[in-house]
Amino acid sequence: MTLQIREVLLATDFSDVAEQAGRTAADLARRFEARLHVLHVVWPARDPEPAPGALGRAIERLGAGLRTVAVTAAGSPSREIAAYAAHQGIDLVVMGTHGRTGVSRAVLGSVAEAVVRRATCRVLTVPADLQPAVPATPPPEPERCVVCAQISDELICEHCRALIRGESLQRKRVDERAGQTGVR
Repeated sequence: MTLQIREVLLATDFSDVAEQAGRTAADLARRFEARLHVLHVVWPARDPEPAPGALGRAIERLGAGLRTVAVTAAGSPSREIAAYAAHQGIDLVVMGTHGRTGVSRAVLGSVAEAVVRRATCRVLTVPADLQPAVPATPPPEPERCVVCAQISDELICEHCRALIRGESLQRKRVDERAGQTGVR
């Protein structure tokens, strides 16, 4: 099964964490040549008017080379995000996590966690404390046998050790025979 991503949904609340998630979503949308849906959900009691302007600015910060769809919805954020993803055939939801724990998480809940539970597609969460990737260090040179230079976990590989033991045993036998013939 080949991973096909044609529709990416970025759920944003315009926070710094959402901006980090936005960069990730934009990179993925470019890489897969996918359309990027940018969704902001407001609670029904709040005024959605500031959202369209903020939504436009958030999309501008994602940079060029994207096919975008800007959407504002009203309702419970996790329900609206999951419902939008299902109705629009979204392949991947990308969203930030604020990293709340303990009492604040219990009281405020976790929108990202709820979306992960509700969504019928892949969900990528971007942590609040995302660190840049550290380039991988090259693997160390493999150890080599000092006798034959073949890759070995030991100073002398098993094959060479067997040969050395065999030669020692043969030499010992020769020496013993030479000593026996001299005694007679």
